[in-house]
Amino acid sequence: MKESAELFKLLSVDKRIEIVELLKKKPMSVNALAGALGITQSAVSQHLRVLKSAGLVKDERQGYWIYYSLMRDALEKCRQRLNRICTCSCLGGQVSMERINKKISKTK
Repeated sequence: MKESAELFKLLSVDKRIEIVELLKKKPMSVNALAGALGITQSAVSQHLRVLKSAGLVKDERQGYWIYYSLMRDALEKCRQRLNRICTCSCLGGQVSMERINKKISKTK
């Protein structure tokens, strides 16, 4: 439980969420992330250090550059944990067709 709280706490920073969103698309360098986010490379590096220490991102050197990518298993565990505590029946952003159909039938 404490581990989940720490994970959600570190994801409470907007720029870290934006970094995760960008890395969902493809691995990126600090330079590319800084350009996409409009913040300094130093700031990106600090956010990446925190995300890496939590096991959410990994780095890989490719020649001169270091590319960062998501640890999708760790992010999936985070999503599953959030789904367990969610009470809105949204199924993690996937709206249940059964639920929609019930609402439609009530309005008729």
